[in-house]
Amino acid sequence: MSSTSVAITNLTSVAVLVFILGFLGARIKSDVRIPEPIYQMISIFLLFGIGLKGGHALKGTAFGSFAGPAFATLGLGILVPLLAFTALKLVRKISDIDRGAIAAHYGSTSLVTFSAALLFLENSGVKVEGFATALLTILEIPGIVVGVYLGSRHRDKSVQWGKTFQEVVTGKTILLLVGGLVIGATTSQAGYLKVSPFFIDLQSGFLTLFLLHLGYLAGSNWGEIRKVGALVGVFALLFPIFAGSLGILVGHLVGLSIGGATVLGVLCASASYIAAPAAVSVGLPEANAPLALMSSIGVTFPFNLLIGIPLYLEIARKVSGH
Repeated sequence: MSSTSVAITNLTSVAVLVFILGFLGARIKSDVRIPEPIYQMISIFLLFGIGLKGGHALKGTAFGSFAGPAFATLGLGILVPLLAFTALKLVRKISDIDRGAIAAHYGSTSLVTFSAALLFLENSGVKVEGFATALLTILEIPGIVVGVYLGSRHRDKSVQWGKTFQEVVTGKTILLLVGGLVIGATTSQAGYLKVSPFFIDLQSGFLTLFLLHLGYLAGSNWGEIRKVGALVGVFALLFPIFAGSLGILVGHLVGLSIGGATVLGVLCASASYIAAPAAVSVGLPEANAPLALMSSIGVTFPFNLLIGIPLYLEIARKVSGH
């Protein structure tokens, strides 16, 4: 499939079109948002379902094939926020605390971007290693911790590390992903098959509803996004390409398939808007929260959804020589 065909396929997918529908709905003042309790239910469903599927796939994975990518992912979890913080020094209008907050968001990951990437690769006939969800979990934590540390070095008050770690580790993102991984790896084939019609087969539909809500959030906060400033907007577009390419290259070097390297690239290119905002609010309470969140969900998320995912697949193919 050519680059043009890949791009057109993604841009006309239901996931992308529904995100655009939510965005347009917000711009014309139509209340298409999902009620908060339902939004929370969908996020729990996706987190646990993805963990469950990943844990079940881990059963057939040898430790030797997983160890290299796992350690490489951990290294990327430390390196990506460091690179983001350094790049943001070019934006002179924001403080080091805000740079740290933004770096924490970009060092962490986006579950929905990851889910959309898996769906896109599946529809494109590209296989992905079963332990991809475990890589998502590994990358989630270090980026937040490093970002908070970098942002906290230039202030008098010390970080409440106990509360910050507790927020990261016991927050629903990590708990449900890790819990799903463990349950998926532990349960029998019969036990997995009993719940898979709900947690696995319906993932695409629930993801579509989630994207409708995210499109609405992006559209309704467009005024705030414009206030972020041109340079931060440029960062939110260019840094994902750089970080995604780095993730793809590392994935290729540690032996991941084209699909696996693409997913690792997507994880490095994505920015958190669930786990990171909660942790940063505890670790860096004086940071400008809307600045980091709008950069993440208002610029980087739609870029990755519309253009980034097929772009990373093409980069992975070029790197692998296919």
